[in-house]
Amino acid sequence: MKTWQFSPHSGGKTIPPSLRTAISTRLQAHAAKHYVGRYSRLEIKFRGALCYIDAFLEADAELLNSWKQQGLDVADAAARYRERPVHLGRLRHFAPERWSYAFYTYSNERYEPALYPSGEWFGTPEEAFDIGAMYLEN
Repeated sequence: MKTWQFSPHSGGKTIPPSLRTAISTRLQAHAAKHYVGRYSRLEIKFRGALCYIDAFLEADAELLNSWKQQGLDVADAAARYRERPVHLGRLRHFAPERWSYAFYTYSNERYEPALYPSGEWFGTPEEAFDIGAMYLEN
């Protein structure tokens, strides 16, 4: 006999427009307060019950010098680098303060379920951002 089992990484509730605006504002404010200078801009996209968080970076002096030593057009390489998103993670909405989180793994190019630092499957968008912000470390 099959039994239904709840999964924090499937389903969820569609994110209403008012909550989309609020979450986007909260994430932008959190990032500006705690991660200033580590990214040039954030892109927060919504699709159904999901919220995707991407950051865009500026090339640092070390990377610019590396491109120069390789004989690359530094301005062109920097422009392409600036437009490539760094995926910080994906949130799944269940309630205004109840979100599951999936961490983007570059090793297999997919979102993987992740626990919050509290050891729980659910947390706030800001807590999720803090997990994904490891990609913003210098």
